[in-house]
Amino acid sequence: MPREDYNIKERSRNITGIPRQYAVVFHNDDFTPMDFVTEVLMIIFHKDLRESTVLMLKVHHEGKAVVGTYSYDIAYSKASIATNAARNQGFPLRITIEKI
Repeated sequence: MPREDYNIKERSRNITGIPRQYAVVFHNDDFTPMDFVTEVLMIIFHKDLRESTVLMLKVHHEGKAVVGTYSYDIAYSKASIATNAARNQGFPLRITIEKI
């Protein structure tokens, strides 16, 4: 049978695009030591010592700082790992993720 005899509709859908980005935000508190925050930034967020120190001081002086932007899954994972590390040490470090 020729193709014209069939009533077939072809649908193509092209789903491409850049995934939304989310900011991981550290919030200041009076109990989490600065050295711990710097260490978390270096180990979990792969910042060097200089950048970790700058971010830690920004959190301390401004009340909060964006420490990285990632896709949702990565931002959520890094924030969870860092929060768990803080809780295991007895620190109340608050970390949030915000859609950019």
